[in-house]
Amino acid sequence: MKHRKTKLIRCPWATSELDIIYHDNEWGKPVFDDSTLFEFLILEGAQAGLSWSTILKRREGYREVFNQFDPSIVARYSQQRIEKILQDTRVIRNRLKIISAVNNAKVFLKIQENHGSFSNYLWGFVEHQPIINHWRSKQNVPAFTKKSDEISKELKKNGFNFVGSTIIYAFMQAVGLVNDHLVSCFCHPGK
Repeated sequence: MKHRKTKLIRCPWATSELDIIYHDNEWGKPVFDDSTLFEFLILEGAQAGLSWSTILKRREGYREVFNQFDPSIVARYSQQRIEKILQDTRVIRNRLKIISAVNNAKVFLKIQENHGSFSNYLWGFVEHQPIINHWRSKQNVPAFTKKSDEISKELKKNGFNFVGSTIIYAFMQAVGLVNDHLVSCFCHPGK
C-alpha cells in the first residue's frame, strides 16, 4: 500500500523558502530569551514600511552588523560606528532606524535593570500566557489591537522608538505573545 504524502497547510503569507522556514520554526512560538526579544524588536522596527521577507533576507547581515543583537554592545555604538553601519549594504540603511536601534538598546538595558529581564516585563502585558487567536482567513488578522496599543504606549513612555502599534503587533506575533496562525495552519496550537 502506497502512502500519500500530505501537503502541510500553512498561513498564506508563507510562500518563499525563507518565509516557510521562519513560519514553521519561529513565528508565533513564545520567546523568553532577552537577546532574541531584542533582535526581533530591532528587526520589526527596521521592517517598518517594508516587507518582512526583505528583513529575513538580511537577518544574518543584521546579526553580524549589530553584534549578534547584544544590547550592551549596541547601546555603546558611537556616531562613527553608526556612520559605518549606514554604509553597510547588509542592513536597511535608514539613519533614523539605525539611531533608533542604538537608543532602543539603551532603553532595553534600563528595562532589564528595573524588571530583572525584558522578557518578564514584556510577558507581563499578557499575564505570561500567549494569546491564542482562531482566525479563519488572513483578512481576519488585525494589523494592531488594543493590547498592541497598550504595549506601544508603554514602550514609548519608557523611551523606545519605532514601536508604533502596528510594529508592536507584528513583534507580538513574531515572539509568540500572540499566536495568529490560521486555524487551518498546521502550526495552530489547536492542531
